[in-house]
Order: sequence, then C-alpha cells, then structure tokens
Amino acid sequence: MKKIFHLLISAGIFLILFIFSSSCGSRSGSEELLTGDIVKNPNTASGKETGNMPVLEFDKDFHDFGRIIQGEKVAYSFKFKNSGKSDLILSKVSSSCGCTVPDFPKTPIRPGETSKIDVKFDSENRRGFQNKTITILSNTQPNSQVLRIKAEVVLPEELRK
Repeated sequence: MKKIFHLLISAGIFLILFIFSSSCGSRSGSEELLTGDIVKNPNTASGKETGNMPVLEFDKDFHDFGRIIQGEKVAYSFKFKNSGKSDLILSKVSSSCGCTVPDFPKTPIRPGETSKIDVKFDSENRRGFQNKTITILSNTQPNSQVLRIKAEVVLPEELRK
C-alpha cells in the first residue's frame, strides 16, 4: 500500500512540475507541442527499468571558466545526446543562483539526437571563487542530473598579480 501511495505522489509531483514548466514559456508555431502520450515513465513500481527509457548523456558535466574579471559575462554549452530508446524530454532546468541562466531545448530529443544546454554566468557584484549548479529534471531514470560551473572572479587590478 505504501509503495502505491509513494508512486502516486511521485507521479503527481512530476505532473505538476511538467504542467508548471510548460505553461510558463511561449511557443512559436514551429515547435512541437508535448502531448501526454510522449511523457511516459515506463518504470515498474519496483523501480526496475523496462529498457526503453531515454538516457541523458553529457560530454562533460563540469566547466571551469578560470579567472574572469568582475562584471564579465561568460557562457558555455553543455552538449548532450539521448542515447536511450525513447524521446527525451527536459521538463525543467534551473540554476542555484540568479547570476546563472540556463537555456534548454523545449521540444523532445529523439533517440540518437544531440542537443545542448547553454549556460550564461554574469559575474557582476561577485568576487572570489564561484561554484554554481544547474539542475535538470527529465523523463530519465534517475529523473534529475546536475551540471556544475566554476569561476574565480577578480577585480581588474588583481588580474595583473
């Protein structure tokens, strides 16, 4: 009984997150609409995979910008591939700080396709070592994955040292 209750709660949370994240953005006519038949998590109640799930595979999950001057805006693209057997859907991509802004594909990524998540970091009013995380929620197992960026923000006069 507890397993069924937890499964229903998990499904409800995923559905609420999906509805919330998809209702906030505007869609152009060329984008595919996500339908309910695409968003399936084929796991069993026991947690064992059925083998047909999407797999989110990044080239790398960490990027170091090195030393940057305070106020500088830098960007990096995390490249990934859906190496699974069904469509990959990124339902939400969020950062640990407002200074870090991710941009991600809003349409399903088919098996074998590649794409990217662009991350922009604004070092305005920052100083010292900065470690930021980008959390991805998707229809994979497990359903979340974390990317990290790092930078050392220095004042222009400190760069000469």
